[in-house]
Parts: sequence; structure tokens; C-alpha cells
Amino acid sequence: MEHQLAKAKKFIIAGGGTGGHIFPAIAIANALKKKSPDAVFLFIGAKGKMEMEKVPQAGYDIKGITIAGYNRSSLIKNIGLPVKLVKSFIQVSRIVNEFAPDAVIGVGGYSSFPVLRYAQSKGIPTFIHESNSFAGKSNMWLAKKAKKIFTVSEGMEKFFPLSKIVVTGNPVRKAIVNNNIGRETALDFFGLNRSRITVLCIGGSLGAKSINEAIDEGLDLILDKNLQVIWQTGKLYLDKARLRSKDKKGVYVTDFITDMNYGYAAADIVISRSGAMSIAELCIASKPVIFVPYPFAAENHQTVNALNLVDKNAGIMIEDKDTKVQLVDGLISLAADEIKLKELAHNINKLGVINADEIIANEILNEI
Repeated sequence: MEHQLAKAKKFIIAGGGTGGHIFPAIAIANALKKKSPDAVFLFIGAKGKMEMEKVPQAGYDIKGITIAGYNRSSLIKNIGLPVKLVKSFIQVSRIVNEFAPDAVIGVGGYSSFPVLRYAQSKGIPTFIHESNSFAGKSNMWLAKKAKKIFTVSEGMEKFFPLSKIVVTGNPVRKAIVNNNIGRETALDFFGLNRSRITVLCIGGSLGAKSINEAIDEGLDLILDKNLQVIWQTGKLYLDKARLRSKDKKGVYVTDFITDMNYGYAAADIVISRSGAMSIAELCIASKPVIFVPYPFAAENHQTVNALNLVDKNAGIMIEDKDTKVQLVDGLISLAADEIKLKELAHNINKLGVINADEIIANEILNEI
């Protein structure tokens, strides 16, 4: 049933840093707008991060704040953190007071903390979406005063108050859910051969050094085995990958695939990090996947995510430290095993959730 709202509701959506936070945020906004067409949205993100580019591309306004996360690898880099935190609270107070939202939704990433914390101090209803199997510290601190916490799976009461948890899964972009692009059309889009097995290599929205280096080193062998590659490198590795693949047929190189529905449609096999959003999309795309978990993720949650699928014969996992030795050989071996390819695609598809965004939107509208 559609919600009849007396006046246009105003929502702030806070968070970002990676595609894993940004795309669910946009999916939630789109679902709320569908149910409440007059609703007004403002995103808040971290200056210099990818949300400042991706959110306006999706048609929403965004304001940036000066904030940085705690650096686990270099304590010296945390010296300026208290100053940035104070500055961000001043910026947030101004933005929130001017916009006067009816609700604030946090999707993770360090820019979400000061926004939700300030909203809670003003008595504004707050909602949290936790996309991972291990909750982030910020979300755990904010949970006590949040109205509802949307989680990807059961068992999250070890992090959050059980009474506030709603298990929804992860919102996935509608372009992925409703993807009706044919394989041949997608391969033409990338300028690739329709008769070759196609490998989609996506190391997360920011790229993955270990995956890039393994593909770089094994590229000639991959091409010799009649495979072809759509290689999303991230910005840091782009120039090197372009140089490596120059004048070679069967390689499409880009730093970021905006039209990922084409990427999934073209792919016969995917190599991917195992962030929560990547997994949510891959389950719906129904592709055989080799996961290479990012080893420095908080509480090693990417390995936990990947093992959850491996246990269900819904994916293959190679540890980051073994990538250079095992990835290319593992890829070639999998490409030659038609039975395994079908098993993996069938089993990962069973885990897909297509309407998480709608469930979240309904829960939010029922509370405000």
C-alpha cells in the first residue's frame, strides 16, 4: 500500500567512502521517492570521496564535510582527527538545522557518524543500514538511540539491540535487479568477442592492488587460453593496465564501470572483492565468482562474507596473499569446468534479495 503523506517529508542520507555505501544509499533514496514522490533528499558525505561525484550523477544534492576515519595502519596519521571531528560537527549542525529533516539515515562510512550523532542529540529520528556481517564501530555506538537498524543477515543482536533489528538484506541498484541486457549486446558494448569466455575483474570501486598485479602478470596466459577480460582497475592502476594491454585483443580496461549491468551481462566468470554490496549484486547477477577478500577490512569481515558463500558452494575464495600464485591458474581451471560453473551460478542465485530497498523504505515511512 502506498503511503499518503500530508506534507513532503525531508530526508538526510549520510555516509559513503566506497561504492558499497553509496549505491545502497541511492537505492534507499530511490525507493523512498517512489513511495513518496514529493519527498526531498539531501546527502552528506566526506569531501574528496567518491560520493561527491556519484550522488549528483544519480540526481541528488550532496554537501561535503571535513572528516576522516581512524587510520589503523599509521597512528601518526590520526593526529589531526580530533580537529577534523570537531570541524565536522560544526558543519553538520549548520547543514541539519538549515535543512530540518524529518529523518536521518546512515549507511556507513565515517561521514555518517557526526550526522547521526547530531540528529540524535536534536531528537530527529535516525535509521541505520549495516551492510556487513560484522557491524562497524560507528553504527554500534549510534545503535542505542536509532529507531531501526537494517541488517544483511540474522545474528546481528551481538552488535545491536534485538528489538531494533530488521533483517532486510542489502539494497541493490534497480539497473542490476532489472537487468535485461543480453550477453551479446553487452559484449558489443565493450568491443569484445562474442565467442570467447569473458572474465569480469572488479576489485571494488577503488581497485585492488593484488588482483590487478595478478591479472597484469598472467594476462598473456589468460588470452592464450581463449579467455577475454573486462578489467576494472581503480584509478591508481589505470595507466599501468592500459600500457600492459596496449595493442592486445580481448582486453577492455577502465578505472570504473558506471554501467555495471553491462559488465554483469557480459561476464561468464567474475573475480571480485567480497564486500557486502559486491556480494549482494553478484547473487542477483547469478555469476560464478572467485572471491579475493580485502585482508584489511574491519574484523576481517570480507573473508567472513566470502566463506559464507564458499560453504554453500556458491563461490570460490583465494586469499589476498595467495593471489599472485593462485588466481590466474584458478581462473583458467574454473573456465574449463562447465559443471562447476553451472553449480556456482545456480547456488549464488539462490541467495539473492531483490527488494531490500522497498522493505527499508516502508519501515522508515511507518516510523515517521
